[in-house]
Amino acid sequence: MPALWIAHVTVTDDEAYGKYAKLAGPAIAKHGGQFIARGGRFVQLEGKERPRNVVAKFPSVEAAEACYHSPEYQEALDHARGASERELLIVETSE
Repeated sequence: MPALWIAHVTVTDDEAYGKYAKLAGPAIAKHGGQFIARGGRFVQLEGKERPRNVVAKFPSVEAAEACYHSPEYQEALDHARGASERELLIVETSE
């Protein structure tokens, strides 16, 4: 079953986070992920608002989790740590 990788982000250091974004995109694509929403317009209805929201679709929960733990993504993530506040989850779709 396909899965969605959903991130809610507040960027606190634009330069460092830019380095993360530059590396994260290729890492996500390498694991079969495709962005379906990336920082677009949103309406916060409940919970903590984060100004940047990203959704990527992966072939499976396992593929999304493998991406997260991959050396390529972890290298990217090193730039996001300390440069953002974020929540990230993976949820299987019903497709």
